[in-house]
Amino acid sequence: MFELFLLLVIASIAGSVGASLAGRKGLGCLTSLALGFVGALLGRWLAEQLDLPLLWTIRDFPVIWSVIGAALFVAVLNLISGKGRPS
Repeated sequence: MFELFLLLVIASIAGSVGASLAGRKGLGCLTSLALGFVGALLGRWLAEQLDLPLLWTIRDFPVIWSVIGAALFVAVLNLISGKGRPS
C-alpha cells in the first residue's frame, strides 16, 4: 500500500514540475498526477526510441523521463489549444 502511495506522490510531483517547465502552473493535484503518469509513459517510450538510459527510477518509475514527458505533453497541448501563442 505504501508503494502505491509513493508512486502517486512521485507522479504528482513529476507532473507538476513538467507542467511548470512548459509554462502552466496551478493545474491541481489530480491533473498533476495524470500528467505524471502520461509523462512517464511518453518519457519511457521516448527514451527507448532514442536508446537513452532511464536515469533515475524509483520502484521502476522513471522520474526524470516522467518530468520530460509531462513537459513535452503540456507543451503540445498548449500549442494545440492556442495557449502557447503570444497575444
